[in-house]
Amino acid sequence: MTDAPQLGFETLQIHAGAEPDTATGARQVPIYQTTAYVFRDADHAAALFNLAEVGNIYSRLTNPTVSALANRICALEGGAGAICCSSGHAAQIMALFPLMSPGTNVVASTRLYGGTVQQFSNTIKKFGWSAKFVDFDDEAAVAAAIDDDTRAVFCESIANPGGYITDLPAIAAISDAAGVPLIVDNTSATPYLCNPIEHGATLVVHSTTKYLTGNGTVTGGCVVDSGKFDWMASEKFPSLSQPEPAYHGLTFGAALGPMAFTFHSIAIGLRDLGMTMNPQGAHYTLMGIETLSLRMERHVSNAQKIAAWLEADPRVAAVTYAGLDSSPYKDRVAKICPRGAGALFTVSLKSGYEGCVKFVNALNLFSHVANLGDARSLVIHSASTTHRQLTEEQQIGAGAAPNTVRLSVGIELADDLIADLDQALAASA
Repeated sequence: MTDAPQLGFETLQIHAGAEPDTATGARQVPIYQTTAYVFRDADHAAALFNLAEVGNIYSRLTNPTVSALANRICALEGGAGAICCSSGHAAQIMALFPLMSPGTNVVASTRLYGGTVQQFSNTIKKFGWSAKFVDFDDEAAVAAAIDDDTRAVFCESIANPGGYITDLPAIAAISDAAGVPLIVDNTSATPYLCNPIEHGATLVVHSTTKYLTGNGTVTGGCVVDSGKFDWMASEKFPSLSQPEPAYHGLTFGAALGPMAFTFHSIAIGLRDLGMTMNPQGAHYTLMGIETLSLRMERHVSNAQKIAAWLEADPRVAAVTYAGLDSSPYKDRVAKICPRGAGALFTVSLKSGYEGCVKFVNALNLFSHVANLGDARSLVIHSASTTHRQLTEEQQIGAGAAPNTVRLSVGIELADDLIADLDQALAASA
């Protein structure tokens, strides 16, 4: 699709990354359920392993169905290359892997999904990495946290669980001044609502499990590279700027330019970490993306109506939806997410922790699950589930205080959802 960059989002979400199958004429992307691929001859095999020719070797590295999905997400995000993997958490490790080494750190927002806070607080220490958590509304604190060992800055475009919107251009300017890449988790916004690369992001990560798939059927992750960061400009990123011993001394940055990160993530990241997406899961996500714009429009309109109704209810202490006039982030919606503030936000109840438990138990249309971005409306009490491993101070900092529930508003009829919330609020009092 040579004209893909000129096509609109709604067209790209259906056509980008795939054409009718040349062997069979199949119009939908086939599920290539295979582990390995036959080489034409010995020279062809050598060229593939030497990265002199692009093609399929083994499905831990690449698979045509998974590649079609990566290319589609890349086109929607406006990137140079993309890698799909097994989950959103895998995507975060994949994004950091070529950048980090023992003793280095990432500067991360305090407003992150609880699982990410856990991954950055504890798990990455096993690699010898560390994280510094900073309030990204305090730009001076972000700049001050970056030191000689910092290798990335990490935030979410629309933060989970509170729906806070990050001032991406401001954070990108700080990252650029420090010579480190900005990684933006765009899961809650999707490329339909926000384009982090346009705002200065180097890498964009997704849990494709959420809005991109949209039907709660499969897990997956994706890393999109803008192709705009000069990995050769300093010695901070030796995996990309110096001969890589894990790939017969190839200097990825010099040899592959804007595609250096993408090829490193395939040739080494997927090869050695094995965080591979399965082709059937990729197929489900490809089908989900075909209706992304339609779903996001309905998600946003429902969320706007429901958030306004909740804010006016006397049983509610606070609503964090950025689309409300009362939100301190309202002015960022037009700049960062011009098509709307998403469909994820929190509600604080005057009835406290116990009231939240009763509220969740009383809901009927809202499913109580540890997920978001489904066509169905979802609810969770983060303090007792996804953020349970955090201290109360960390919970509050992440927007998941004990008296707070997170809503992921689906695409049902808004009035039906409001009726369900109304009866659950009555039960919680």
